[in-house]
Amino acid sequence: MSKRYRLIIIALIMAACFVFLYPTIRWYYLISQEDKGMALRSREEIKKYSFQAAQQDLDELISIAKSEEGEVPARLSPLVSSAKKLQKDTGLPAPALWNAQSVLSAFSGRLEAQDTAEARYRDRIFKLKDLQRNAVQLGLDLSGGLSIVLQVNTDSLKDRLGRDVTEADKEDAVSRALEVLNSRIDRFGLTEPVIRPKGRGSNQIYIEIPGAPDPERINSIIMGKGSLAFHLVDLEATETFAQYYQRFPQDTFDEKGGLKDPTIVPSDVIIRGVYTKDRYGLDEQVRNPDTKLPEYVAVKKEVGLDGNHIKNALVERDNLSGKPEVTFMLDAEGGEIFYKLTSANVRKPLAIVLDGRVKSQATIEAAIRDGVRLTGFGLEEANNIALTLRTAALPVELEVISQQSIGPSLGADTIRRGLYALLGGLAAVMVFMLVYYKSAGINAVIAQVLNIYFMFSVLSAFNFTLTLPSIAGFILTIGMAVDANVIIFERMKEELRLGKSRKAAIDAGFDKAFWAIMDSNITTFIAALFLSQLGSGPIQGFAVSLAIGVFSSVFTALFVSRLIFDFETDVLGSKTLSISWRTA
Repeated sequence: MSKRYRLIIIALIMAACFVFLYPTIRWYYLISQEDKGMALRSREEIKKYSFQAAQQDLDELISIAKSEEGEVPARLSPLVSSAKKLQKDTGLPAPALWNAQSVLSAFSGRLEAQDTAEARYRDRIFKLKDLQRNAVQLGLDLSGGLSIVLQVNTDSLKDRLGRDVTEADKEDAVSRALEVLNSRIDRFGLTEPVIRPKGRGSNQIYIEIPGAPDPERINSIIMGKGSLAFHLVDLEATETFAQYYQRFPQDTFDEKGGLKDPTIVPSDVIIRGVYTKDRYGLDEQVRNPDTKLPEYVAVKKEVGLDGNHIKNALVERDNLSGKPEVTFMLDAEGGEIFYKLTSANVRKPLAIVLDGRVKSQATIEAAIRDGVRLTGFGLEEANNIALTLRTAALPVELEVISQQSIGPSLGADTIRRGLYALLGGLAAVMVFMLVYYKSAGINAVIAQVLNIYFMFSVLSAFNFTLTLPSIAGFILTIGMAVDANVIIFERMKEELRLGKSRKAAIDAGFDKAFWAIMDSNITTFIAALFLSQLGSGPIQGFAVSLAIGVFSSVFTALFVSRLIFDFETDVLGSKTLSISWRTA
């Protein structure tokens, strides 16, 4: 391959690596701590913050509009841009001066202005959230994370077994729960979790999840199976409640969301809100288009079918609309229960209640025995629900004893020491190569710098988690990577002693060193592969960084280093090879 094509390939790879690495650089060095903290909030918190911030902006704009000046401050300039676009889309003439009054008049009402301002805050924060997902994640030992302690509910276990619970029963319940939790968290792509019993003979489970996971999402993953249920809808009670709620919207619910007057509806029904997903993937209560009040449904308290009978769940797309839908397959017992339920209630509405919220309603058209199809979900939520249900129900009820966000176990000092070790090892190798191999050592130094650059780019590209063992793997890779250069340089010196020219010595050095380099790196990669498959946690992090380093070091030693030597020979016209104090 010619030097030009090799140079183009290296340039393209370096450009691609920069694209992969840019989100990490931007997140850790160009985003303020305040914005980072905002992006790491849960979606519900972001929704609440955006609503409150937009409300404050709108109140300020209304206050300015009432004053004599009416000039819009720079902080609210995005609202001016939105007003101009809205005015242009409607085809109305633009005002001579865009002040607070003209900006407000461009919107059809306060609700539209509120939605526009709220969308601006949400869009900005969710862009930061996407940036954080694409950056290299730091492990629990470097960045902290979420710590959760779960405990087996022995009372429910006793009811399930129908006898007193023994220590063997507790250990069996904990071990089975560990299997389900490991599978559940792993399938959701949460990196390097620690899930283990809190102590020998203990009925508690300790979980550590590194980074900044959303506590709401983690809880839904861990505890979410039992929250899905099918309830029959009471149409008469729903209509009665709707009429009452329309007359007394402020006096219907108490502070905890319960009915102030339970006699509004029959004692065998409960009131649940109807929810859908907004464009940000957040739960939003559906509002009645006529009254503008939130919609509620009266459903039977008795559960028609719970999630324990669902044995499989798949995400598919509707053939006509293309929207995602979740298909649940029921076990034999669940199929019989659902068949009896649907057979006895044909033409009656059935509500799917998830976490106390009505997510979908459908009229029973015919008896259903084995499969249920749910619609009305976004793709992400549909995947989350299907994955949670597919991992099977927890064998025992678990209770959250404690949940807290924890700081780094080793702190910022660990990051600093790890960075010093990485840079120190790189500097020591560079100095040795420069001193021992003279000008040829510069070649090795460039290869080493590119090696580190490529390794971190791969980490960022695949969203791997950087832990302390991963840093150790990188440090080891630096020492191993220079071995390839040493083998090549020593071969070159042998060829020079035979009286060969610079070009002939370089060609022979690379050719004779090729298989020695490949053999040693292939065996190292095999070892890293076994460690990554059989190991877990810190061992897996070390293995992954080692495997990445093997590929990167081989490429820089055999491809990049060769190009530099050829460039010096053919372009710079070098006739001699400065590679040793004893060889000119």
